[in-house]
Amino acid sequence: MSSPTKSFADLGVSNAVVAALARRGITEPFAVQRLVVEDVLAGADVLVKSPTGSGKTLAFGIPIAERIDADGPRPAALVLAPTRELASQIVDEVRAVAHARALRVTAVYGGVGIAKQASAAARSHVLVATPGRLEDLLQRGALTLDAIELLVLDEADRMLDMGFRPAVDRIVAACPRSRQTLFFSATLDGAAGAVAARYTREPIVHEHARSGPRASAAIEHRFVTVSGEDRVGTLVRELGCERELALVFVRTKRGADRLVKRLAGSGVQATAIHGNKSQRQREQALARFQSGKIDTLVATDVAARGIDVDGISHVINFDPPADHDTYTHRVGRTGRAGRSGVGVTLVAAAERQEVRQLARKLDLAHGLGGAEEQHRTRRGAPAGSQGSRRPDTRGRRRRRRARSA
Repeated sequence: MSSPTKSFADLGVSNAVVAALARRGITEPFAVQRLVVEDVLAGADVLVKSPTGSGKTLAFGIPIAERIDADGPRPAALVLAPTRELASQIVDEVRAVAHARALRVTAVYGGVGIAKQASAAARSHVLVATPGRLEDLLQRGALTLDAIELLVLDEADRMLDMGFRPAVDRIVAACPRSRQTLFFSATLDGAAGAVAARYTREPIVHEHARSGPRASAAIEHRFVTVSGEDRVGTLVRELGCERELALVFVRTKRGADRLVKRLAGSGVQATAIHGNKSQRQREQALARFQSGKIDTLVATDVAARGIDVDGISHVINFDPPADHDTYTHRVGRTGRAGRSGVGVTLVAAAERQEVRQLARKLDLAHGLGGAEEQHRTRRGAPAGSQGSRRPDTRGRRRRRRARSA
C-alpha cells in the first residue's frame, strides 16, 4: 500500500502530467489514486472497490496517459461506462492529462450522429464508450479493438444492473488477451466479483473507504413523512431551504417531466433529464444545471448515473429509491470533494415499510418511526447527530457560494 504522504511524482507520474494536473488545481493525489496508480503503472491488473466521488476517474486516467504511446496503433485504451453522461464526464476529466502526453480522447455513445463519431473514434488513442454504441461501431467495421493495451470497466456493477453483461462480454472478447484490465465497482461481491475474476489475471485488489478530508464530509440524511396530496408542496418547501444546487430523483421519465411542470406552477424553475430526451437536450439540461442557470435538476436513476457536478448541496428523493444501493448512488451525488451535503427522502405512509427496510440496511433506520419524525445523521458520525442545515419554510432567497466556471 502506498504511503499517504506520496505525491504524484512519487507515484511515478511524469512531469508533463503533474503540470497538467497542477494547472487544474490538483496538486495532491486522493487516497484511491495513491492506492491504485503505482500498481497500474507497473502493469498489474487491478480490482478496485471504491465509493462514488472518490477520485477514481484519475486513478485510471493518469496511468492511461502514462502507459499509452502516442505513436502507437489506435485505439490503444478503452474505458467502458454505463451511461452517456458518465462517458462524457470521464472524457472531460482525463482530457487534460491525455493531451499532456499528445493523446486523443473520444467519447462514444448513442443519441448523436454515428458517422462523425466513428471517424473520431478510429483516430483516437483513448475511447470512452457505452457498450451499445461501441458494438454498433464494431459491427460497422468502423474500428477494431485489436490494439487495446489497457481496458477499464468503470462502475462495472451498474453496467451489470443495466443488462449490459452480454455486450460487455463480447467487447472484452474482442480485446487482446494480453491487455491490462482495471475493474472499478461499488461492490466486488456477487455477479460483479464473478465477472471481475473472469476479465482479469492475478489482479491486485484494493478496497477503498473514504478517509481524510473526504471522509469528514458530512451528509445529513433526512426522511420526511408526506401525504399524497402534499408531496409536491413538501418538495417546494425543501427547495426553499438555504442551498446550492438540488438534484431531485423520480422513478419514471413521465414523472420527471410532470414534476418539472408542477414545480413551475409553484414558482420553482427546474429542468429534467431522462432517457427520452435527445443527447443534445440532455447535454443542454446538464450544462444549465452545472452553470447554475437552473438550480434544480429532476432526473431518473439511469440518466443521473455518473453525474458529477460541483455544488450539489441537496439530493432529494421525491420517489424513494428501489433499494439501498440505489439510495447510495443517488445521495452520493452530494457531499463530494470534502464538502457537506443533505439527502432528503419523501416518504408516504404506503412507502414507510419499504423505506424502513432500506434505511436499516444503511444503518439509518433509527428514528424512522413517528408520523412526523425526520432522521438526521452525518456520514462518519453517530446516528441521531444533528445536522447544521435547517429547512427555511419562508422560502428565503437561496445563497450560492461562488463557483468557478
